[in-house]
Amino acid sequence: MSYLSKEKDLQNMVNSGQLMEAFEKYYADNVTLVEATGDKFEGKNEARKHEEEFLGKVQEFHGAGINKITSNEDEGTTMSEVWMEVTFKGMDAPVKMEQVAVKKWEGDHVVHERFYYNA
Repeated sequence: MSYLSKEKDLQNMVNSGQLMEAFEKYYADNVTLVEATGDKFEGKNEARKHEEEFLGKVQEFHGAGINKITSNEDEGTTMSEVWMEVTFKGMDAPVKMEQVAVKKWEGDHVVHERFYYNA
């Protein structure tokens, strides 16, 4: 399976509400996540906690999609431009969030991911 195919499957899982299932399937135990703010989450347990904290702030999920997606198969790198619309707890109006995620893969797992968005 190509890295592009893995990235498409991961994004489709996230977009269908299976964020944590995608995380468990595709992220390595030694993964590092880097937010646009510069905050780093090292190791799968710390990264999982970060993802669960985000999901805990969401009251309602309205939709998500992929704008662009690409890969460099020789370097094991994928990039996705994605969007998600959610209503956060305590807010009345939905928020559309957009970001670019750059992932470094080793085999079947993401070992590094950096997010770019307007923080």
